[in-house]
Parts: sequence; C-alpha cells; structure tokens
Amino acid sequence: MDSRTKGALAAGQGLATAARLRAAGLSDERLAALCRAGELVAVRRGVYTSTELWDSWDEYVAQPLARIRAAELTLTSPHVFSHDSAAILHGLPLLRPDRAEVHVSRLDLRGRRSRYGIHHHGARFRADQVEVVQGLEVLDPARTVVDLAREHGYRAGLVAADGMLQLGLTRRDLWVAAEAMAGWPYSLTVNAVVADSDEGAESPGETLARELVLECGLGGTVETQFPVRTGAGIAWADLRVGRHLVEFDGRAKFRSTVDGGLREVDLEQLVWDERRRQHEMCAEGFGMTRLVYADYWGDRRERAIERLQQENAVTVARFGTALTPQQAEVAARLRGRRAKAG
Repeated sequence: MDSRTKGALAAGQGLATAARLRAAGLSDERLAALCRAGELVAVRRGVYTSTELWDSWDEYVAQPLARIRAAELTLTSPHVFSHDSAAILHGLPLLRPDRAEVHVSRLDLRGRRSRYGIHHHGARFRADQVEVVQGLEVLDPARTVVDLAREHGYRAGLVAADGMLQLGLTRRDLWVAAEAMAGWPYSLTVNAVVADSDEGAESPGETLARELVLECGLGGTVETQFPVRTGAGIAWADLRVGRHLVEFDGRAKFRSTVDGGLREVDLEQLVWDERRRQHEMCAEGFGMTRLVYADYWGDRRERAIERLQQENAVTVARFGTALTPQQAEVAARLRGRRAKAG
C-alpha cells in the first residue's frame, strides 16, 4: 500500500471514503485491486480501512464503532445515532454487540426503512435527549434503553437498563424516557424492563441469571449482590432467593489478564479458590447454583431451569426459605456499608 493511501486512512482515524482515496491519487481500478489483494477492507459501502487495522479492532466494540463512524461519513440526511449504535457509543451492554447494526433516528422521516446496511427510524425525540459522544450526535442512554427494548425485546432491554444503572443513572431517568413514549408500540415491554431493572447486576451475564431465576418461579424476592460472612471474610453472591445463592461464571473470570480477562493467578488456582469460596458460603447455611452463559439459551436453558429448581428444593428442605436473624442482620449492615462506599 503506497504512502498516499496510508495518509488518507490516517487522516480519517483509520477510515477513508472512496472519494478521499481518489483525491489522494488512487484510481478506481487500484482501489478494487487493493480490495482483491486483501490490503483494504470495505467497512461499508464507499468507506474503507486497511486489513491490518480491521483485524486489530475487536469485534465487540472497535469494529461496530468503525461501522458507525463509516456511516457518519456517508449519511447526508439530518440524523442522530440510536438503538444499537447509541448503546455502543455510550458503553451500554448489548446481548450480541458483534452483531450490532447501525441505527439512526430522524425527525424528517415517517416509519422506518433500511438502506445500504443502515436502519433509519422516523421517530420523535427532544433536543435535550441528544448528546454528543466521540464527536457524534446520539440519543441519550435512557432513551437508548427504551429504544432497545422496543426494537429487540425484554431481554435486550433489561441488559441495557441494568448496564445504564451501573453507569450511575437512575430508574427515574428510565421512567421519564418511558413515559414520553406511552402508547407507542411495545410500550408495555418498556414498562416491564424499567420495573425489573436492577443496579446490582454487574454484567449482562448476571442480568440474564436474574431473568432465568425469575422464570423458575422459586418464590420470594430475587436479591442482587447478597453478602455472606464466612470464616475467610465477606463473600458477595450475585443473587439470592430465600436461602439459595446463584453465581454466574463468566468467561472473563477464567481468562487471563494477558488475554483481556480478569484472571491474575494460575487457572488451576482460580478454580480451587472458587470451589473453596463456594464451600465457605454454603457452610453458612446456604445452597448454591452456578450458571454459565450457555445456560441461558435453547435446550441448555430448559436444563438449567430444571437444575436450579431441583437444587433450590434441596436447599429449602435443608434450611427453609427464611434467613436467620443473624444472617439478615449481617446482610443489612454490610449492604449499608456497600451503599455508602458506592
């Protein structure tokens, strides 16, 4: 690849339109040849990057963001980014960010249409709902959660809503956005998402664990971030219902920090530590179920629900459902400390 082509890409932070590449002296024939040779990649119609850069960008954040930036280079109608695109720009979690598509909302359009890989939504929004993120106009996080719930359903909306609360926004922000869209299609789904959102879910995996536990119909309140005092100190369970604890084991927990995960010790040591932690928590009068991401989908979901119901039944038979006065007192005190620290 010649220096002028590299310069055009560098000037656009890794992206260049076909027009910009032509201005740098690249003919249409040369552009096509570079694409055939695998040196350039079409991020979208008429926008390119180098294969080296594209392969260096991760598929969950950087590549979707590149598609958004590429769309901005080609769009001519007044628009703001919304839905999946707004979630990526705000750092809100998506169920499948690697499959996120580009979405814009427009005041000059009625209905919706898709053109060249961009979803255009004709939708009302207020000026105070528009923010600028990374130089792009985008609908705010609360409106984005509502849009995701309407577009992709309850589960996707709940994941985004929990993520929004983790960022420090409030359920009140969500209700304001939801009330502004009362009577719109799927507004009942939006209301369910807002009502069920919980700032205690620290990852999409924990949100999906809570949804699965609720589906099991175990009875009682499902509590997030429940503290248990053990002989080794305080351990926080992802979820509690009655005397049964639920832990989500995400891949990041077991992936080393070198590979982008959270594990700082030997894998065998981490597995041993997790087993010991579970034993210590259960020794305080609790049962436990462990879930992984695959348990949330398809046939695995049905088996996970059955397993959770059976393991909870064993816990109920051993300990009942009510916390002991000491467990309740310790939990209330520790939750108070955590809330003040937050």
